[in-house]
Amino acid sequence: MPPVIVGRDGPLSGQRFPIDDRPMTFGRRNDSRIVIASVRASRAHAEVRHESGRYVLYDLGSRNGTLVNGVRVTRHDLQPGDVIAIGDEVFRFEASDDVETIMDPALMREIGRQAARPVDPAQVLRVTISGGGPVGLGFALLLDHLMGDRVAVTVYDGRWMLDGDRVVWKGQEQGNIRRQQVVTVQSRQYLNLPEKVQARLFSPDAYTEMWPAGPDSIRGRSPRNLRISYIEDTLLAMAGERPGRIRLVPERFDPAEHQEAAARDHVLAICEGGRSRTREHFAAKFGTADTSIYSLDGHHLRDVVLGLRVKSELPDPMTVLLTVAQNRFLLNALRGEGFLNMRLTDAEAEEVIGIDPVRHVFEECVASSPCLMDRTEHGEFRCSTHSTLFLPALVKGSKLWARVMEGLRFFGVPEENLSAVTAFRLDMVQRPRFTAQLYPPTSATPGTYGFLLGDAANAIHFWPGRGLNSGLGSAISLARTLSQSWQGRPFRDADFIRHEAAMSMLQYRHKSRAWKAMVTTDGHGVTRAIKDEIAQGIEEAAASPDPGAAKDADLDVLMDRLRQIRDRLATRIPGMPDDARLRGHLRGMKAETLRTLLISGAWDTLVMGGEEVDIDIFYRQDPPDVLVSRTPVAVADVAGEGQQLTKVIRREQVT
Repeated sequence: MPPVIVGRDGPLSGQRFPIDDRPMTFGRRNDSRIVIASVRASRAHAEVRHESGRYVLYDLGSRNGTLVNGVRVTRHDLQPGDVIAIGDEVFRFEASDDVETIMDPALMREIGRQAARPVDPAQVLRVTISGGGPVGLGFALLLDHLMGDRVAVTVYDGRWMLDGDRVVWKGQEQGNIRRQQVVTVQSRQYLNLPEKVQARLFSPDAYTEMWPAGPDSIRGRSPRNLRISYIEDTLLAMAGERPGRIRLVPERFDPAEHQEAAARDHVLAICEGGRSRTREHFAAKFGTADTSIYSLDGHHLRDVVLGLRVKSELPDPMTVLLTVAQNRFLLNALRGEGFLNMRLTDAEAEEVIGIDPVRHVFEECVASSPCLMDRTEHGEFRCSTHSTLFLPALVKGSKLWARVMEGLRFFGVPEENLSAVTAFRLDMVQRPRFTAQLYPPTSATPGTYGFLLGDAANAIHFWPGRGLNSGLGSAISLARTLSQSWQGRPFRDADFIRHEAAMSMLQYRHKSRAWKAMVTTDGHGVTRAIKDEIAQGIEEAAASPDPGAAKDADLDVLMDRLRQIRDRLATRIPGMPDDARLRGHLRGMKAETLRTLLISGAWDTLVMGGEEVDIDIFYRQDPPDVLVSRTPVAVADVAGEGQQLTKVIRREQVT
């Protein structure tokens, strides 16, 4: 059977277009063999030709480009499973017999001889990853997908342990509090992950799409909510299935202890999170972070967020509307279960404390570690690590706990559906660079480059999944850079120009947006922290001479805001609540609560919207001054690990 182009996403999804010796043309012209209606497609956009036993995709100078596996190309030798994106259509190249349809016999015999030879160890890129969370594991799987046996990856994480011959995540009984938060992963990021990873992550019961497609969305795909522990489990299991390519070490990476090993590697990727010890060990290499850009009146702005593990009984359309309408609470959930994040004032943050019931001493473990305090059968919230109890829940007159109960009512959470409490201390800094040579090359070592990825590079404010999205973006960028730049010789600073540019753009876009989620501008044009606005709202409600009238006035204004947001979202989120449902729900809230919701302001959609960082623009096919040799190179898996079959020789290397 001949190979085929199969529509995967878009209006042509499911249709099959067999390829023969004639060019397979794509475009808006009616005489194209595959007619694409999208205005983002050119009239004559691209074509596939049968050349010397290969099937080659050519972009015909289109305005918006042709992508293969997320990378813009002008020419590409198609391999089974390649994903082609043109306009709003996504296709997959399929062949019934990879050997017969993709290669001619002479080329296959040569590739077979090459594949039988092991890769020269000197040509293998050696990568160490410190931190095996979603970013570190995602980076490892991306490298494995892009480079195959040209890369050897070792990942360290002290939160893992051995279970027989498998590496798994430690549980609470081993002192590791698993993260149960739900994060929103944008299509711009997950569509750049290997298809095998996407297939495993997005099993039917594992995710929901409660948020509409927005500025971060591409190819018509919506953002998807997943539980972060599920992402961690899935990626760790997949990495464990690649023992010849990815080595998992269940211990914390110690830069001093592992210095000799790190100096023998080409790459050290630091993915440990915002409190990375490895990053601090190499602080002199990466430079000092600047706090002034995220400061007010000379003080570095920090937020404290109370994380409440809950199950809401409200439908997703209503929780989305309530979340977007204010900046005091944020609920991100998977079928109602997730974390309700509550932004605290400075006075409230001082109440976030635990008490040891035996020693009768106060502990700040819930705020400083932070620890997760699970609800006991007696209704208390207890930290299993430090044996402390959450003090505000024990004090009958606690104003903080009364406001927590109001937050639960706001999102339709019965008190018994609050199952745990934690806290996060959040701030941001400006990092001068994300790439540094940690060890120079010697006669025995290649010279090690270090990279900051994920929260080690950009610790982002708590809005849903923002840190994970920028982290995945950084991993995608570095994986592409390494796969394209590795030539079996020591790296140079110039090899990472595109990656450093991508990281700077990610820092600017995500942190500028996150900063606007922390501050607002008052009626006099003065920038103020939103937490201070909330504190002012509490004071105003307490000083009101007529609380009932003030409540009614605030309710009317809040209803106007909700209507405007509902009208904007209704076409993208069906099932929005009507006025009667909203007013009836809000009327049960206290006057102080309504005042704080109103004064905190709605999400700034002008800031949230707009152009996003498109990593693909940095990794388009090389310009015309690149010479291509047809000499085959060694590959480990002829059938489709995505290995290149030609050797690229750059003019700068020739000369």
